[in-house]
Amino acid sequence: MAVVLDVSVAAAWCFPDEQAPAADRALEELPRVGGVVPGIFWYELRNVLVVNERRTRIDRVGSMRFLMRLRELRLQHDDNHDEETVMELAREYDLSVYDASYLETALRRGDDLATLDRALAAAATAEGVAVIH
Repeated sequence: MAVVLDVSVAAAWCFPDEQAPAADRALEELPRVGGVVPGIFWYELRNVLVVNERRTRIDRVGSMRFLMRLRELRLQHDDNHDEETVMELAREYDLSVYDASYLETALRRGDDLATLDRALAAAATAEGVAVIH
């Protein structure tokens, strides 16, 4: 069993003012169980970095360094989504389709989910997915 990571957890690793114990726990688990991300993760993460470059919380070099460090974690890429399930999860729990893709990944694979997003964590718990939060 691996851990499906959402962007809120990765952002906490990048920005010191967003640190959270759940993000630290997820990072500690990765070497033991491995991490998984849906394809949307990398786009969401890059968006977070660019937005925060504009806000001068990080510069381009810092963004590139963070992406390189994250790649060292060797996160498994999973895009084998059941699109109907993604849509139903988004509708049922009032999630974005992006967030529903993280939940669908964890459900389908039987993995835990690491998130700092309360709505996503609540939906995962309702679906019987173990949450690192």
